[in-house]
Amino acid sequence: MTTTRRSFLRIAGLGAATLTVARGAAAGPGSPALQRFSSTVHPRAVARHGALALVWLHGGEPAPGPSIATLDEAQSSGALLISERGSATVPELIVDNRGKAHVLLLAGEILVGGKQNRVLREDILLPPLSGSRSLSVYCVEQGRWSGGRKEFESKAYVAQPSLRRKLLDKEEQGHVWAEVDRSVRAQGLTPAPSGSLALAYEAPEVRRRLDDVERAMDDRAAPGALGAMVVIGEEIAALDAFQTADLFAREWRKLLRAHALEAYGRAPKSGASDDELRKRARGLLAAAGAASGTARGNAGVGQLFEFRTTEFRGAALDYEGRVVHLAVI
Repeated sequence: MTTTRRSFLRIAGLGAATLTVARGAAAGPGSPALQRFSSTVHPRAVARHGALALVWLHGGEPAPGPSIATLDEAQSSGALLISERGSATVPELIVDNRGKAHVLLLAGEILVGGKQNRVLREDILLPPLSGSRSLSVYCVEQGRWSGGRKEFESKAYVAQPSLRRKLLDKEEQGHVWAEVDRSVRAQGLTPAPSGSLALAYEAPEVRRRLDDVERAMDDRAAPGALGAMVVIGEEIAALDAFQTADLFAREWRKLLRAHALEAYGRAPKSGASDDELRKRARGLLAAAGAASGTARGNAGVGQLFEFRTTEFRGAALDYEGRVVHLAVI
């Protein structure tokens, strides 16, 4: 975490946050869909547990959108198949949505299986009956390149914010492996010979800690929330907001567990007041709405609007003029 990023949480207000993005953003136009969305989202209640603080986000655009299944739901129903290519290659898999609903794949979701575990590079909204499409991934299991089955499964594992940031930065594979190793060691574990990030989630002592955080900060404590800004210690770790409260509720558990993984070993801070945290959430939302960046298509439908600054990286997946998911990390 950079000194500038630490300073942002301690001292930046709404105006400073907005100016930071405006000065640091990549050349290009802004996103009208993100501007509208961010202006309708508002911070409300604050929850705290150990080193974690959450600011629940409410609001959003009331117009109905398409029916969207999560990765876990689509795989559980048998609608989604993810597999190695015929000639397996590290950075690319094959995905096929055989169902009748759109399927949202989140950047940072971990896929277990194949010749080695992978992590999704970016948000993708697969259309119904998509047919086979290429899926861009990183490896998060350095030491294995073997396995009898080509298919992958989701176990509701998501990369922690420090690794999600590297995905948004499009860093080299070696930097991703180094972050995986650091993450496993930060849990007090010895990395497996394969270098698997899944080890951090599957260790019994880690699962007990994550279960404790999940019970304390379940989204049911904030009915109607469509997102949350998460603070670890004194640092903004991430802000995630979704098109609807229902979609957020279905995605939140795995995001929360990733934050809990990152927060382990961090000392609780007295930190900012609830009002100050809400002010910072408003500033971050305003900054995202004002950001310039680039929009592009990918394996799914819609547009992925990407922006970055010295302190934060962001991406907003827009389908038919509405933001399906906003991530600021």
